[in-house]
Amino acid sequence: MSRSLFTLAAVLVLGSCSGGSKAPPSNLDDACSIAAQRPEYMKAFKQTERKWGVPVHVQMSTIYYESRYRGDARTPHQFVLGVIPVGRQSSAFGYSQALDGTWDQYRKETGRRGAKRDRIKDASDFIGWYMNKTREKNGIALTDARNQYLAYHEGHAGYARGSHRAKSWLLRVADQVAARADMYGGQLSSCRKFRY
Repeated sequence: MSRSLFTLAAVLVLGSCSGGSKAPPSNLDDACSIAAQRPEYMKAFKQTERKWGVPVHVQMSTIYYESRYRGDARTPHQFVLGVIPVGRQSSAFGYSQALDGTWDQYRKETGRRGAKRDRIKDASDFIGWYMNKTREKNGIALTDARNQYLAYHEGHAGYARGSHRAKSWLLRVADQVAARADMYGGQLSSCRKFRY
């Protein structure tokens, strides 16, 4: 009896220790706290900035609004008659909330066949790749967090058509993305654990 209790306790302790890296950092309003808690995030963001030119603070704000730093984030289920589940709102998944088709295109074009949406370095690289396409197709600067987010949300063609203009809620969120990017940028510039 005591041996099985010991085994159960050991399993629970080990289980609580695993998967912690998937949990979001505890203070998402403080870029320095994120850097201290998740140095692997900052390494990924810096690598993406060097490769694609998307500033770290723009990546960070995008991920905040897409998934709140949850690697396993998914869109909510849809229900018929309020009770019968019929699937999720979209195939968006992971830190970057990339859709299945867009993720497949990213992996094919970049040769990163093993990339996973729930791995921060891959999600960050995806954001860099996508925002560069936005710059090429829509002429939006990589430093323009607001309009980059609008194109990220609506897609390149949707942004070009102006589909975002009729969505006041989305315009408000895009303003918040820009404000958070500015906040993160200011915090990172004075953060001892992070050097631009």
